[in-house]
Amino acid sequence: MVLRRISIHFFLSLFIALSSQSHAAQEESKIIKAHAISMHGTPKYPEDFERFEYTSPNAIKGGELRLDGTGTFDSLNGFISKGTVAGYTGLLYDTLTTGSSDEPFTNYGLVAKTIEYPEDRSWVTYHLNPNARFHDGKPITAEDVAFTFNLLTEEGNPFYKFYYADVSDIQIIDDLTIKFVFRENYSKETVLILGDIPILPKHYWKDRDFNKTSLEIPLGSGPYTVAKIDPGRSITYKRVENYWAEDHPTHKGLYNFDQIRIDYYRDDTVALEAFKAGEYDYRYETSSKVWATAYTGQALESREMIKEEISHQNPTGMQAYIFNLRKPLFQDIELRKAVGLVFDFEWSNTNLFYGTYTRTKSFFSNSDLASSGLPSPEELKLLDPFREQLPDSVFSEVYEPAVSDGKGQNRKNLRKAKQILDSAGYNIIDGELYSPSEEPVKFEILMFQTGFERIHNPFIQALKRLGINVSLRVVDVSQYVNRLRELDFDMITHTMSQSLSPGNEQRDYWGSEAAKASGSRNLMGIANPVIDHLIEVLIQAKTREELLTATHALDRVLLHMHYVIPQWSSRSHRIAYWNKFNRPETAPIYDVRYSTGLMTWWAKPETLEKP
Repeated sequence: MVLRRISIHFFLSLFIALSSQSHAAQEESKIIKAHAISMHGTPKYPEDFERFEYTSPNAIKGGELRLDGTGTFDSLNGFISKGTVAGYTGLLYDTLTTGSSDEPFTNYGLVAKTIEYPEDRSWVTYHLNPNARFHDGKPITAEDVAFTFNLLTEEGNPFYKFYYADVSDIQIIDDLTIKFVFRENYSKETVLILGDIPILPKHYWKDRDFNKTSLEIPLGSGPYTVAKIDPGRSITYKRVENYWAEDHPTHKGLYNFDQIRIDYYRDDTVALEAFKAGEYDYRYETSSKVWATAYTGQALESREMIKEEISHQNPTGMQAYIFNLRKPLFQDIELRKAVGLVFDFEWSNTNLFYGTYTRTKSFFSNSDLASSGLPSPEELKLLDPFREQLPDSVFSEVYEPAVSDGKGQNRKNLRKAKQILDSAGYNIIDGELYSPSEEPVKFEILMFQTGFERIHNPFIQALKRLGINVSLRVVDVSQYVNRLRELDFDMITHTMSQSLSPGNEQRDYWGSEAAKASGSRNLMGIANPVIDHLIEVLIQAKTREELLTATHALDRVLLHMHYVIPQWSSRSHRIAYWNKFNRPETAPIYDVRYSTGLMTWWAKPETLEKP
């Protein structure tokens, strides 16, 4: 009997062990180790790819690219909520992975040579490239990566805390291996967005005050370093000699200029005149009026200067008048609806914009992420539990911004706005509108771009017809940035950009926690539990179809809550440049960072000749 019991125990133990080994083998088979990772589908470029298709093998290194900035700068630290950072400081740093600009959302290893993760994407391990170096020659290690993550999430801009909130644990395996483990209900996107972290050198920052604005040239690892600074006026970057990733397939044909110089101008009017005088080389035009009227002359006719529009497939996001809901006045949705009816886009487009713009109708416009029509059955499953907390219009009306006849009077919409205000208990006394609590309805539009005055003033005059007194406050760029960080404004014009793969950043845009944080992107101050729930559903989407449904539902609720007054968008880039450059035949259709693939351009050989 004893022998039999021992035998049974032995075989049972053996069976369990073999089963465990089999299960472990199954688990191991689900681990992916690759050179790249896509949010959905598979990467376009194989492991042995040589270069991105939108770069050119004919690109040469050399020359200078001169660009412009508006206002001034007083810091080279763009990771904190202080100071005004100089333009293009991202050129100083390399990241674990880098995106391609001809795919919606795929990241390829850079500092990370390979990316290891399970099919459920519940963790990710980065195996670092042993060749990766900081500019002082020291290797980039797993300890630098962990240090950077902790520094950014604990002391950096609040954005990082929200963006990387799904990380629950960091494990340094060895000098070149680091693992990030995610919490429950993590976003499937987290495994990709961690790769966007710009790696900071621990040996440089450990004895410095990270939260201090400074013009001290920081130590980086990217394709450029700072060569010269004229504080507040200009900054010059120089291409790093013996840059460790110069021949990396993700960098071939990129970063071709020996120098990139950014000169700062008081305002855009001065900057335009400087461009036309040849003081800098490339200009991205945002004003339809300037685009239609200011680019003329012999230089254009002779093709010394090139002017062109380039179509793109990037989401245009939402440019809008933003209500600061932290102001008691704007807590009333009826007032927000009424004010929204007053903005006359049709007249503005005809008389101010030369008919070049399209009215924005979604926070995710120019993409399949934008909501349309009435909620689909799949959306209703998400929205139905919250019917009592949402406006009826979410379920019964197709969202459309107010449309006028374009003649400038906008009488129909003004009458509708007055009816809304009357029904909500607002009263006009001596020509001024008062709220139901007998507070005068008045607010300020804060701005720094003087070119917007011609747009704001007709809006302000129309609001006066309803008894609403609005003032216009123009400040310089530094004041404007600081007031936004401190959430000190009533109304602004702002653009909320989006990608083709929304995820964790939505918490920072619309989440209740972000509404409390100075420096967050939730400038409106939205604190809505329904929106918080939809954000989490979006973040946890397992398929593209689930992501689309959740994004449509979120977009729909944001629109029907009237947190903003949508303005306009353009689905092309308007650029002008002096004819000193060559560029690849294929353009990067999703280049969000540099808009037109500017970093794939190179100087024409004849411009490299020095006198």
